[in-house]
Amino acid sequence: MSAVRKTLTSALSAAVLAGGLAVAAVGPANAATCPSSSAPVIDGARAAWSLRCSGDKVTVSGWVEDTRADAKCAVVRVNAGNGDYRTKSACGSGGREQFSFTFGGTRSAQVRLAIA
Repeated sequence: MSAVRKTLTSALSAAVLAGGLAVAAVGPANAATCPSSSAPVIDGARAAWSLRCSGDKVTVSGWVEDTRADAKCAVVRVNAGNGDYRTKSACGSGGREQFSFTFGGTRSAQVRLAIA
């Protein structure tokens, strides 16, 4: 293998590894409709939430908890099917915050747990 090819292969491998590490800091997005629930855990954060519908409204409620003393916060990000967006953060190891968001005009939402 030529030196140029080895260099390119190494650079590509490093980029793929770095991309994988960046994705690991964010929990999987849950695009869900009612009724549903999830309890994701990622390194440094955990959360639990449920989606409930009534008529043409969806309510996303639950909690988010910071599980590491690292000067970062655990964040739940909610993207509703109507385009509305809300977040809730918990900061400080052991800090836990409750949330409840209601969105009109939709019966779905994408909910994600992340570290910020």
